[in-house]
Amino acid sequence: MSLLTKTTTANFEADVLGHDGVVLVDFYADWCGPCKAVEPALEDLALEYEGELKIIKVDSDAEPDLRARYNIAGIPAFLVIKNGELVDRFTGSKTRGQIAAIIEKQLGDK
Repeated sequence: MSLLTKTTTANFEADVLGHDGVVLVDFYADWCGPCKAVEPALEDLALEYEGELKIIKVDSDAEPDLRARYNIAGIPAFLVIKNGELVDRFTGSKTRGQIAAIIEKQLGDK
């Protein structure tokens, strides 16, 4: 069972912006090779930070309104949202360690 949750425009407010804590939002597409390549790292991080971090996936093809709202030009693209506020963003395939460092920075700023 995956700890990665998919959301839609209709549920984004409740799933992401209404969450008390840190959320990593992954904008992806099924056809995107780099998106698929980073998924095992996200699964691993979701398990490691279970209870501290929520990882939400957004299909950028199926959710053009969210893609436009957050100016997503390329994928994979990631938003780091803490207590409903956008605090960081990055694009492109990252290593597990690079993503963990970004997460740790936000978890450390409680």
